[in-house]
Amino acid sequence: MSFIHTNLANGRWNELSLMEQLGNIGSEVSRAQNWKDKDEKIFNGAVDRALELFDLTLQDQRWKGRLKEIGRAREVFCDAVLGGKAYGSTLESLNKYFLDFAMAARNNI
Repeated sequence: MSFIHTNLANGRWNELSLMEQLGNIGSEVSRAQNWKDKDEKIFNGAVDRALELFDLTLQDQRWKGRLKEIGRAREVFCDAVLGGKAYGSTLESLNKYFLDFAMAARNNI
């Protein structure tokens, strides 16, 4: 399997805390939000990277008790990307959600 984030996929991702992982996912969510309706190629790249990071997080054995929560966040992200028809989700609301994780990671909480 080929990865966009090769360094992270080779084990670096599993060295990050859950807050750091979700904060990094949030960075891609923010990029997707910023490029939606502006540049389809950059938007799709951010979406692909976010999904890959979600998948790496779901594979991290440390979070096996939180897989349902992480999987649902991935599902809601996909809904937002596709227009929010199932959950009414938006990239804006997800960006706010993930910002808290990035701030917590930065503050080492």
